[in-house]
Amino acid sequence: MKTSILMHSVAALVLLAAIAAPTPLTAQHYKVINLGQPLGGTDSAAQGINNRDWVEGDAALKGNATEHAVLWRDGNVIDLGTLGGLNSSGGPVTDGGLAVGWAQTSTSDPLGEGWGLEFSCGTASGICNGYQNLVLGFVWQDGVMTALPTLGGNNSLSSFTQGANNRGQVVGLAENATQDPTCMTPQLLDWEAVIWGPGLGEIHELPPFPGDTVGAAWAINEEGQAAGGSGFCAFPNISDIAHALLWEPDGSVTDLGSFGGAVNNFAWGINNQGEVVGQSDLPGDATGHAFLWTNDHVMQDLGTLPGDFSSAAMGINNTGQVVVGSCDVNGNCRVALWQDGVMTDLNSLTPPGSLYMVSPFAINDLGEVVGWGCVVSNGVCGSEQIPFLAVPKYEGGNTETASSPARVDGGPTPKVVLPENIRQQLRQRRRFGRLGPGLMSPQ
Repeated sequence: MKTSILMHSVAALVLLAAIAAPTPLTAQHYKVINLGQPLGGTDSAAQGINNRDWVEGDAALKGNATEHAVLWRDGNVIDLGTLGGLNSSGGPVTDGGLAVGWAQTSTSDPLGEGWGLEFSCGTASGICNGYQNLVLGFVWQDGVMTALPTLGGNNSLSSFTQGANNRGQVVGLAENATQDPTCMTPQLLDWEAVIWGPGLGEIHELPPFPGDTVGAAWAINEEGQAAGGSGFCAFPNISDIAHALLWEPDGSVTDLGSFGGAVNNFAWGINNQGEVVGQSDLPGDATGHAFLWTNDHVMQDLGTLPGDFSSAAMGINNTGQVVVGSCDVNGNCRVALWQDGVMTDLNSLTPPGSLYMVSPFAINDLGEVVGWGCVVSNGVCGSEQIPFLAVPKYEGGNTETASSPARVDGGPTPKVVLPENIRQQLRQRRRFGRLGPGLMSPQ
């Protein structure tokens, strides 16, 4: 159920350039809200947020063997249900209340491709009950869940990041009917980037970069520009994505470039200015860094937090704030915010005793961040994965202040060690293949 953070290993530690005299963030500290475990399990995550403070994600049911998409809305929690199977997961939610995710049907996959392994539960194996069934993207509004079509194949996945806009367009990937001998077992069919909508039932295929065979779109802005990537066929897996891409509304595609790596080049977010963020491998593909691509066609390396070796930028808002996951060589990960050339550990801007923020998923135009974290005791994360909403508190503003003093210098925080079950979920949680994209400890 949780997302992975995949980037491999290097012996060297990578330090973020130009951090000698970081300027403080406009927000002097963040209040971290624990969203709880609404369905009785202990594995939950917040994965999308709109500008109305509606949060979408997923939550484990009692026993942690299944999960459902949930919507935190106006003080209530709504279980979005499934498409007839056991599991579902939620991602972006638009300002108009359109919630997006993917869910299992009641039908077993006739090809046994195992797309139900996209759901990762808190079982000993990490596999959810009912994983054998088909998976389809969905949209949910006003209590009605509607399945999204494929390109002639059996499965589809909608985005879990910035994958929907207020025009009713949704992005993701869908299988076609092409059996590809280069696919990695158990995958048999090719899968392509798609835009669903704006009309109900509409699906539009986006071309991969020339020479590639598969693709996925993971973000779309209000102008209809989509971002994602393409590569060669395996079980849908970011490690096989060679090119980070931007698709224009006319269908044309731009390769955003890379930092020199051959794979793990992928775009996760886009704002209305056409600025794109994601991850790109360094030469040798031993590790990768978060990037920001701007309209001058320059891919900027955002680096990592001090002492970390890999990073991935998961979202960008319309003010240019970028939310980043940053991990050390042992897979101990944390949430960071990049703004005006400076990357800051968000945990350093919270009151002592706050929930520790491990993995980010989205940021809205108010600078509010969602993801999942843990309770820390003696420098070690607890095994429970807890959804959070981090709300900035601005200096001189009239918003509620946190109940205890915050560390407002953005300086180092004590290193937090993640238990193995948390690391396993980080390797699975990005929802794009059983290994998943993002950051990962070397294994």
